[in-house]
Amino acid sequence: MSRRSVLGVALAAALLPVGSAAAAGRSTVGGELLGRSGTQVRRKSGAPALPVTNSAAWVVADADSGEVLAAHNAHEQLPPASTLKMLFADTVLPKFRKTRKHTVVDADLAGMGAGSSLVGIERGMTYTVEQLWLGVFLRSGNDAVHVLCAMNGGVDRTVREMRTRATELQANDTHVVSPDGYDTAGQVSSAYDLTLFARAGLKNDDFRQYCSTEVADFPAGGGKTFQIQNTDRLLGNYRGLIGVKNGYTTNAGNTFTGAAERGGRTLLVTVMHPTSGYDEVYREAAALLDWGFGAAGNVEAVGELVPPLSEASPSASASADPGSGGATKTASAAGAGRSWLGAGSTAALVTLVAGATLALRRHPKPARGRRAADGGGRRRK
Repeated sequence: MSRRSVLGVALAAALLPVGSAAAAGRSTVGGELLGRSGTQVRRKSGAPALPVTNSAAWVVADADSGEVLAAHNAHEQLPPASTLKMLFADTVLPKFRKTRKHTVVDADLAGMGAGSSLVGIERGMTYTVEQLWLGVFLRSGNDAVHVLCAMNGGVDRTVREMRTRATELQANDTHVVSPDGYDTAGQVSSAYDLTLFARAGLKNDDFRQYCSTEVADFPAGGGKTFQIQNTDRLLGNYRGLIGVKNGYTTNAGNTFTGAAERGGRTLLVTVMHPTSGYDEVYREAAALLDWGFGAAGNVEAVGELVPPLSEASPSASASADPGSGGATKTASAAGAGRSWLGAGSTAALVTLVAGATLALRRHPKPARGRRAADGGGRRRK
């Protein structure tokens, strides 16, 4: 075998994912198991069996400890629909007092996608920030999102800030194109990232209040109001549910992130893209929450919800997702996939190449005119 062939074999071997490694191109933020395809759970004796699901991805995690109790395709990049509004709220909500008022002009509502969900914002009317956020959380109003974006300096600025916030939260599967979650080419997130957004948001009292509100009065003009109701079907129907956000678009299908509290324990669940039925996303979320509460103490964590970079230790943040560099780009949105060659693979590469080089020194290339023993030179496809 020629020197080039030996080095090529060594390089190829180093690049092949080993059996326990994460799927190629998939993040391992929160732990190596979370980067694998399929369902990940570590049940102890006596732990209940997981419910049957048909969603593309889901995560069940402890909101306080950050332990991920079980997951299915946790880092799969999928369209998030209006669950992306959690990141919008994480980014913009702390900026404005809830009592601040804003009078809507035509430019505030420009650029909304056709068929957007609306709460009923009217040009020329004045709204408080609190009313706008109730429109975002209860009715998933893209019109309320756009008004808040206008107050924040525009859609483009808000998108940039959302991307920065996603990086700070170590939500590296997420690429933001539209702040309201509207179907847009290249816009993706993951069950893991959406769970990070919910966990971060629930630390804010106003976020928690808005996402847990079932019914509110909304301005209708002329001093009148109309009632808006939360479209989250589990809110008020699942014991202990706090919120957080649901979503639906043609491209994304149904998505949902919820939080529930029982016995002093708060669990988070995210379900993305069930294959059948509008109610299926809620059925699966409720079943996974039931399982999570029932499995307490009988499962070992398969990973963790990482803290924001500003709260993480330098060593933890540096090793959270080798090769990502904190970037939020995706193959579909940025034109190139995430590098999955992490520190472990790099070490393997160095070792194999070094070994190959040593072997070549011990077994030098045959003299010109001698045929290599394997008759090599053919490249495997």
